[in-house]
Amino acid sequence: MDRRGFLKTTGVAGILAAGRAPAFAQGTKLHLLRWVDFVPAGDQILRQQLLPEAGKALGVEVQLETINANDLQPRITAAIQSGSGADIIMTLHNWPHLYKSSVVDVTDVAEGIAKDQGGFYAQAEQAVKDGKQYLAVPFGVNGLLIAYRKSWFKEAGAETPPKTLDEYRQLGTRLKKKGHPIGQTLGHTFGDAPAWSYPMLWNFGAAERDRQGKTKLDSKETVESVKWMTAFWKDACDEGGFAWDDTNNNRAFLAGEIAATLNGASIYIAAKRQQDKIKDERGEPMWRDIDHFAIPAGPAGTWGYHIPFAHMVMKYSKNQKPAKDLLRWLGAKDQFAKWFEVMEGFSAGSTKYWERNPLWGRLDDAMKLYRTAAQASRIIGWEGAPDAKASEVYSKYVVTDMYAKAAQGLAPADAAKWAAAELQKIYG
Repeated sequence: MDRRGFLKTTGVAGILAAGRAPAFAQGTKLHLLRWVDFVPAGDQILRQQLLPEAGKALGVEVQLETINANDLQPRITAAIQSGSGADIIMTLHNWPHLYKSSVVDVTDVAEGIAKDQGGFYAQAEQAVKDGKQYLAVPFGVNGLLIAYRKSWFKEAGAETPPKTLDEYRQLGTRLKKKGHPIGQTLGHTFGDAPAWSYPMLWNFGAAERDRQGKTKLDSKETVESVKWMTAFWKDACDEGGFAWDDTNNNRAFLAGEIAATLNGASIYIAAKRQQDKIKDERGEPMWRDIDHFAIPAGPAGTWGYHIPFAHMVMKYSKNQKPAKDLLRWLGAKDQFAKWFEVMEGFSAGSTKYWERNPLWGRLDDAMKLYRTAAQASRIIGWEGAPDAKASEVYSKYVVTDMYAKAAQGLAPADAAKWAAAELQKIYG
């Protein structure tokens, strides 16, 4: 949807032609709450260009507030309980299902964007759609792939990335002995921990629940996945990862402390943009020694979890219509393209339309895999629906804690039974 189409559909074209802002928006201030982006240019273009342009088009003043991503859920909860706060709040994963009664139906906005851009990725839609109702407007999917040091892999005998999880463990064991461990987190952090732990279930043929919504975690497949993770953690990983959040592995990688980590594209982007500062042990720009690969295959195949994110309009907001119009404006092709391009592949967009963007042809080969990463993703709650109960399981870090408990010494079978009991309390 271009600017003319947007103005036509929102009914403000005639008003702007008359030289005045929409009547509903005179003096209106919108408060948009988002995370501190892992690619700073994303925040910069919103703050310096896109939101000021939106303000002029809509006749509103848009305030952007950014906070640590791990603080988003507490802020959402506090806003709902107090009945006040940001008009629009960024949401991750399938969180919108938790807040169904507290958010505005944005089906008209979401369906307009989907129609114009060929439909959303499955996980982007499932994360925010409850039946026929959209609880939030999808804005992107963060692809997560394993960033690795090519030279260190080669020194450890791997000319190419490992194809299977067993190969990855063996390679990681050799790397750790050389002082270059793998770096992951099994902590209570919003992105990297679930994006690493959930695929371990799926790639071993396990799932947290079945299609009817009943837990099925207590299975031999789950136990096998926990056994693998326990051995991998001990043999290949930096065991300090229990306490890491989503920034620690980035810093450890760029400091030359780990050989590989599952992450978004932010590590490579930071190394490239700060190549004068971020060097390898030879004093060369580190970005030249970085590449990416998908999570290797387990006995049941290879799946990843690529994190969908969206924006909710809150029911307590007194500015619901201009808030929806802002999301419609930001999600339109002309505006979103500006944000998408400065992100340089960190966000895959929420629709397949962005796979065809010329940006991908200009990016380095190391970044090309992110173009289609979102195609190989399942959603939290699989095999069941990504509903509020699945969001609760995520929010309590049950799946991640199952692996962490085993890595800290609990027998794999006991860790699986503990997690299954926790899921039983939620799923029934």
